[in-house]
Amino acid sequence: MKHYLESSNKQLFRVSHTLRKFLHNLKRILWKQFNRNIYTRILITNAIVFLIALILLSIFANFMVRQAVYNQVEEDLLRKSTRVNFALTQDKNVTWEIGDQTEAQQDLLKFLADSLNTRITVFDQQGTILNTSAEQEVVPGSKVDGKFIDILTSGETLFARTTNRETGQLTFNAAIPMGNTEDTEDTIEHGILLEIQPANLDLALNKMRLFLLIGGMIILVIISIISVYLAMYISRPISRLATSVAEVSSGSYVLHDEQESLDEINVLAGQINKLTERFEKIQSESERVEGERARLFAEISHELRTPLTAVQGFTEAIRDGMVEDEVLQKKYLDMIYTQTLHITRLVDDILALSRLESGYVTVEKLPIDLVALAQGVVMSMEGLAKGKNDSIVFEKKIENAVVIGDVDRMEQILRNLIRNAIRATENGIIKVGVGTLLDDVIVTIEDNGIGIPPDDLPHIWDRFYRAKNQRNNSTEEKGTGLGLVIVKKLVQLQNGKIEVESQLGKGTSFCIMFSAFEGAKFV
Repeated sequence: MKHYLESSNKQLFRVSHTLRKFLHNLKRILWKQFNRNIYTRILITNAIVFLIALILLSIFANFMVRQAVYNQVEEDLLRKSTRVNFALTQDKNVTWEIGDQTEAQQDLLKFLADSLNTRITVFDQQGTILNTSAEQEVVPGSKVDGKFIDILTSGETLFARTTNRETGQLTFNAAIPMGNTEDTEDTIEHGILLEIQPANLDLALNKMRLFLLIGGMIILVIISIISVYLAMYISRPISRLATSVAEVSSGSYVLHDEQESLDEINVLAGQINKLTERFEKIQSESERVEGERARLFAEISHELRTPLTAVQGFTEAIRDGMVEDEVLQKKYLDMIYTQTLHITRLVDDILALSRLESGYVTVEKLPIDLVALAQGVVMSMEGLAKGKNDSIVFEKKIENAVVIGDVDRMEQILRNLIRNAIRATENGIIKVGVGTLLDDVIVTIEDNGIGIPPDDLPHIWDRFYRAKNQRNNSTEEKGTGLGLVIVKKLVQLQNGKIEVESQLGKGTSFCIMFSAFEGAKFV
């Protein structure tokens, strides 16, 4: 016996373990399917919600039907009990006493019970059964339930429901006092108990459940079809957007302008289009910057190659003892020094331009008197001009001209332009003037030098560009090709404008315009 119990427990444990494992795997599979895509999410969600709603509806409908049936049965019992009471009280030939069970009583109760399809029992004030419509004889001393006795004193009708222990069938009971309860002078001595067992109650409930089940399955199928359609309707534009994003990630910038019916999808598509356009601009800008960087490296390499080659050649000649003449050796050393200075200027200009283009250079915003500043710069560069037999003339067209800017950057602008004018002029005159035009302060630098050819004029703002008539100048006079680029960047940083006019063989004129300081008075 013990061995049998142990074996049964082991089998039960294995079955329980297998069942738990099965439920765990089922839950995992359902959860995986639920998170798989929008189809399964909508379908499973709608199915679960519908099943829960169907169960709740079934419970509610079952409760409501039961209550409706119970109320109907009780109303029917009330009508039948009224008729039985009337029939029993109208028959004066029938008396109701203990031990007085006549055939007339039995016939009357049986007739009424058959007519009304119910069981009738008459009892007295102590609850003792006086007679019943049932065919079996009443056992002496048999009594009804005590709760039915109270109606004799209260004069009210009592309804009760009981369940047969043997058949499990529901029985409805109605107990009423026998006689006229409205007549207060009469004493109620007897009560009537009616019992009925509705056979169609369970049948009606079963039919209701069947109808709910069939209807629920039909509705579930309809909901599934609608869910699949809705999922496809929602996911189709999302799939198209996913394809567009994949094309963008692969380097294609083809934007689709299809308008979807869903506002949310349209908003998402619009945002993706904006992101794609922005990404395309960033990519184009990145390619442009990369191209500029490559071109800059090539230009720097080209500009540095010539002086470095010269330095290397002169150095190798001196090192190998090929130059024994001291005069020639000194000349070679001067050439090496000059080339080194040119390389230094070139590197300095490259670093300055790099800082300007990267945005690392900041300018102060302070009031500056350009008249005083320009006059000081002119005086400091008179020695450089005399080296080429040039003269610098400062034309003060106004006593003061105040603008907002950075004094160091303004001085750098003026020095670069005056240096270029000196480099392009020999035995000439360079004029630097400061004046006003409406609300602007105008600074001009004019020379009567060699000028710039018309074909070269649009390119003077390009990096490392030098005019054709200046490319064969000596190294001492040759610029780096970055001065004007730096000048333009510095002017733009201070919200100014720069223009140039030139005639070949007659000279060049640069004009810089800055907004006058608000509140400044021109004198």
